[in-house]
Amino acid sequence: MGIKSALPRYELYLYTAVLGVALIWAGSWIFEASSENIDRKAFKESVQPGWHYFGRKMDAADFEWMMWFSTFRNHILFALAGHVIFAKIFSLLAPKHRTLIFGVYGGLAVLVTMGWTYMALVLSHCIILYSVALVKMKWLCFAAGLSALASIKLEPYNSWQEALVTGSFDLQDVLFYGGCGFSIMRCMSFALENCDRKEGNYTFCDLLRYNFYLPFFFFGPIMTFDKFHAQVNNTQLTRKEREMWNITTKALLHLGIILVVDVFFHYLYILTIPSDMKLVAKLSDWCLAGLAYSNLVYDWVKAAIMFGVINTVARLDHLDPPQPPKCITMLYVFAETHFDRGINDWLCRYVYDYIGRDHDKIFKELLATICTFAITTLWLGPCQLVYIWSFFNCFGLNFELWVAKLFSLPPLSTIEGFMGGAMSRRIRGVFNAANFWTIILYNVLSLNSLEFAKLVGRRLIFKGFPLSTLSVLLVTYCGVQLVKERERKEALLEDPEPVKAVDGGKEKAE
Repeated sequence: MGIKSALPRYELYLYTAVLGVALIWAGSWIFEASSENIDRKAFKESVQPGWHYFGRKMDAADFEWMMWFSTFRNHILFALAGHVIFAKIFSLLAPKHRTLIFGVYGGLAVLVTMGWTYMALVLSHCIILYSVALVKMKWLCFAAGLSALASIKLEPYNSWQEALVTGSFDLQDVLFYGGCGFSIMRCMSFALENCDRKEGNYTFCDLLRYNFYLPFFFFGPIMTFDKFHAQVNNTQLTRKEREMWNITTKALLHLGIILVVDVFFHYLYILTIPSDMKLVAKLSDWCLAGLAYSNLVYDWVKAAIMFGVINTVARLDHLDPPQPPKCITMLYVFAETHFDRGINDWLCRYVYDYIGRDHDKIFKELLATICTFAITTLWLGPCQLVYIWSFFNCFGLNFELWVAKLFSLPPLSTIEGFMGGAMSRRIRGVFNAANFWTIILYNVLSLNSLEFAKLVGRRLIFKGFPLSTLSVLLVTYCGVQLVKERERKEALLEDPEPVKAVDGGKEKAE
């Protein structure tokens, strides 16, 4: 049932006030825990000297963030700047051959960085999957692609392949697994798109140009071959009105957010504290809830910024890359939960939507989600933590469909039909608030640890009941209603005519 009317304005103001106070309250607890325990022995490795201006140490627990914006910042900027310069020159001189330059520059950069043995390894994956693509049998493409992916994710095959790469430097492991993993996924996309091509085949050069596009090569995001091929071969290189202004604005915004996050790390040690379980056990329920929530928000910010930097370069090349993931604060359904839109688009196109179709049949949805999370598990690297994460997220996605089916049947659908739109929205908001915290708990275990997730769950659900449990749910309910109001307004802007809800949890204005 859609939203028949907006909530009263005073009610939305109240929700905003409650949410704001709660966030400040939780943040003060985290700040206190960070300041009082700055000299703990467990903090020595991850809390390091920060900016001289603040006179405080900063949280440096996230290797990926430090790699991108501190340790190897200049190396990454140098490689991407070189790509931009060469791409711009050849886009002006020979726009028909710019795709060739993309592939040549990317291939040379990979060769210089990782060596000829690594290049040979990546090319071997390309050759195998291209050969399979010529057969035009999707099941065979999946079998070959997933076998290749397993070879870099499972022992002893991954160690054997990694030993082929000579030399040693700090980023070698990251670049090895990132480059190989994304290459295999891109090759699978190429093979599956070739299967759908009715006449002829794409060429091996098409695959190489696609795979060795440097901005996407090591760190993603994945852009499916059909989109990349169509966009990169467009010779009408024109800009929309104010497009360069938007690109520049977003680049400056990303820089600003990077600075804000670094300042944030000087005062709130949200990444280091969860690793010290002795300290975590002493913290208040509000502090634990704030840590769990802030860790997911930070992971979204990190993904949005890293992909945003790469996407800025891609937009300069006249491409339309995958958008950053949806903010975790805006999520209250599992169907929209993801931290890498490129991988999400890949899985939806070739697995989830292909099997699940309209996602309204329980058995098809179950099969689609199992297959999707099986491939996701292999992509992330099979281990106990990933198995648990995949199981609970798969269950959450299916449980949403079961609940939606249940509420679409009489007498529940009849009862909801007699309700006013505002009351229906409030009741749905209660369920969405509980669902929000299941998303938090199911995903925080993959960002921190299983022990931390279990402790947060016990404190908020059992030991903290009823005061902590209900107060956290109340704050979450306020946040969910504000998100729903934003979605209602966006729906009205897109389509002023009344529309009904399009899925079980996400609603549009009616």
